[in-house]
Amino acid sequence: MQTNFSLTQLADPLVARSEHILRKCVHCGFCTATCPTFVLLGDERDSPRGRIYFIKAMLEGERAPMASEVKHVDRCLSCLSCMTTCPSGVNYMHLVDHGREHIERQFKRPLADRLMRGLLAWLMPRPNAFRWAMVLGRLAKPLAALLPSSSADPGGATFLRRLRAMLEAVPDRLTGPSPVDRPQTFAAAGLRRKRVALMPGCGQQVLAPEVNEATVRLLTRHDIELVNVAGSGCCGSSVLHVGRADEAMALARRNIAAWMREIDAAGLDAIVVNASGCGTTVKDYGHLLADDPVWRERAEQVARLAKDVSEVMLEVGLANVTPRPLAVAYHSACSMQHGQKVIDQPKQLLQDAGFVVKDVPEGHLCCGWAGTYQVLQPDLSQRLRARKVANIESLRPDVVAAGNFGCIGNIAAGTGLPVVHTVELLDWATGGPRPAALG
Repeated sequence: MQTNFSLTQLADPLVARSEHILRKCVHCGFCTATCPTFVLLGDERDSPRGRIYFIKAMLEGERAPMASEVKHVDRCLSCLSCMTTCPSGVNYMHLVDHGREHIERQFKRPLADRLMRGLLAWLMPRPNAFRWAMVLGRLAKPLAALLPSSSADPGGATFLRRLRAMLEAVPDRLTGPSPVDRPQTFAAAGLRRKRVALMPGCGQQVLAPEVNEATVRLLTRHDIELVNVAGSGCCGSSVLHVGRADEAMALARRNIAAWMREIDAAGLDAIVVNASGCGTTVKDYGHLLADDPVWRERAEQVARLAKDVSEVMLEVGLANVTPRPLAVAYHSACSMQHGQKVIDQPKQLLQDAGFVVKDVPEGHLCCGWAGTYQVLQPDLSQRLRARKVANIESLRPDVVAAGNFGCIGNIAAGTGLPVVHTVELLDWATGGPRPAALG
């Protein structure tokens, strides 16, 4: 793609990197075939190629985006399926994050939109506040039926429609804070083979605390020492994907500082992440802080240590397996397969544990969760969920497994099938409790 940035513009390293990404695009259109919003809407503006043109125009022109441009960029799920498909290696992830940051700085959204985005950006990185919001949400959930169930614009959303989506996403059951989510060390059951930090996350602590609990049991049973490091927490993705790059970098620095203290003190073999969306972001810390001379090297070191829990478990191998011959539909979260390129490891582990693993048709398409997307774009999100659930149910599985708590909650809301995290099944097969979702 031809670009026309001035030398002054290219002096900004962020613009220079985006210009390099733009030049790689050859307009082939392969990305449209695997883009969820284009598959649903058939609109070139709602494809990666269309959004690339919009981002190029607003960055080159150094201007405030038009409302129509913002609408189509907002519809992007950041599923990154286009990056898997692209033959030219266009790093759409970095480009769209730059575009969102530009929009956040240059475009004044309607007041209701600003309030909703501000609320989500403030709540998501703060588990305690998020937990209280869920408690209040449960009280207000019966009122959701009184709010609009669809938007006039097929992809946009009014404030009330978004509020309904937010209330509908509140789980029917909430548990208190898990004891594993406090800073502490979990000793290996036997002779220590690895020492790792467990990323505690933020939303997962509230919506799916059983995932960290199963992870601790699984890894310690396989002679891995885990440390929940004081000061670590939200990865920053929840604010990064709404254009708040400065806040994302602040959260990244906090995590890096905490983990580097542990690395310097007792050492770490890996930083284990069990929410694939977080894993994609942590593995990209080197890029996020590339222009910070103080933090860049430490960010790169942390990014190299970050691993999905399935990557660590495949390295050590499963032991003392009691086969569980259930048919498992494995849903590969977008951030897992497209963001991290972790594709075969979870399936191999499930097979090693005795499960019959089935690939979901159209597995490359997003389930519609995408962090805050299911609130900000509820109509598109629910259409994608319905499509995903239909594909899963066509397999007639006994259980659905995924490596991202958001996908788990979203899919479970659309089906009667039990939906669990991959580590819960691996924990069960190697001596842990039966996952609660299986009854």
